[in-house]
Amino acid sequence: MNNKIHVPEVNDFLNAVLTLENIDEAYAFFEDICTVNELLAISQRYAVAKMLREKKTYLDISEATGASTATISRVNRSLNFGNDGYDLTFKRLGIDTKEE
Repeated sequence: MNNKIHVPEVNDFLNAVLTLENIDEAYAFFEDICTVNELLAISQRYAVAKMLREKKTYLDISEATGASTATISRVNRSLNFGNDGYDLTFKRLGIDTKEE
């Protein structure tokens, strides 16, 4: 994990996220803390990650999500060399698309 982000402010933020109990609470919190564009960008990256795990092409992903090839490439790098955070959520949501 990236030690640069392990600071008290990030811990406080992530602990706050963990208190959210349902989608309505999550919407309320993230609409308050993020701009519309920030939330849409985060959501776009998650959609890109799902489509990459489904073996969609960069062109298909770009057309479906509007993501640039640079964004798709960054997400792909996280999927392949990151901390498996995306795959953890996919598995917990029952949408684990990672090939074994």
